[in-house]
Amino acid sequence: MSLWSRFFSKEKQAALDSGLQKTRDNLWNRLGKLFTGKSTIDDEWLDELEEALISADVGIDTTVEILNRLQQRVAQERYRNMDELQELLEQTILSLLPVQSSDASTHQPFQLPADKHPYVMLIVGVNGVGKTTTIGKLAYQYKQAGYQVLLGAADTFRAAAVEQLSIWSERAGVPLVKQGMGADPGAVAFDTVQSAIARNMDVVIIDTAGRLHNKKHLMEELGKIKRVIGKKLPGAPHEVLLVLDGSTGQNALEQARQFMAVTELTGLVVTKLDGTAKGGVVLAIAHQCQLPIRYIGLGEKITDLQPFDPESFVRSLFTRSTTG
Repeated sequence: MSLWSRFFSKEKQAALDSGLQKTRDNLWNRLGKLFTGKSTIDDEWLDELEEALISADVGIDTTVEILNRLQQRVAQERYRNMDELQELLEQTILSLLPVQSSDASTHQPFQLPADKHPYVMLIVGVNGVGKTTTIGKLAYQYKQAGYQVLLGAADTFRAAAVEQLSIWSERAGVPLVKQGMGADPGAVAFDTVQSAIARNMDVVIIDTAGRLHNKKHLMEELGKIKRVIGKKLPGAPHEVLLVLDGSTGQNALEQARQFMAVTELTGLVVTKLDGTAKGGVVLAIAHQCQLPIRYIGLGEKITDLQPFDPESFVRSLFTRSTTG
């Protein structure tokens, strides 16, 4: 059992199952016949599995790797029925995903390391992926866990970004450090961390602008933010999370690659999975990027952000719906 699974409540599993309903239905429209009435796998079975995985946006490269590893395991391990073959498939997929480990997830979800105070998180991502919403949901859940949280509005290139973050700070019931539109993002980040230290805050979550059309400027800006934060609080930022819109499928994977080329990331957040039948892109992103997915977004409610547990995710994908 994984670290996350120990704390995965029935309520969270139900929310995960509900959020992945469209993807699961899409998969089982194709997988149902694969795991019914078959006693062996053959080329036709593998072709159909390949089509099912690609239809869920698992991606060609990741799908080919899954098929190759599955064939190797089937050749080495006996299976008595399709249930056991399905279990082998799930285990094979899990073997592709990076280990979920970070300072912030050493124990229970939303429990922070005692030796990093305040714990500083930078959130990056292009406009429209759910970045501001993710920050608000993170703030709320850390506050619910008993921590004092401070937000920083360092995306100063869009007035709407500051306004949206102000709304989410009110919803989450946490304070916000902000300046006017066009202010220096590094100065806002510095002020946020300085304020957090003075006010003995536990968690700092800083929004940043994401403009992939100008990679050089983005790299310079993020580099400057990191430097000024580090001067005020050595070792910070402790987490740099990239937010991706899961409903955009393979485009989300391409965005991840572009951000990885310009800045050092510690993890990913994949949002809007409840609105797509192609949630398999989560597997492609985790496998291709080899970065841990920290959280997934499964809806609009402030509680609809879950720590990503690979075992629970894969189990949900490959468990046939009782209504399907």
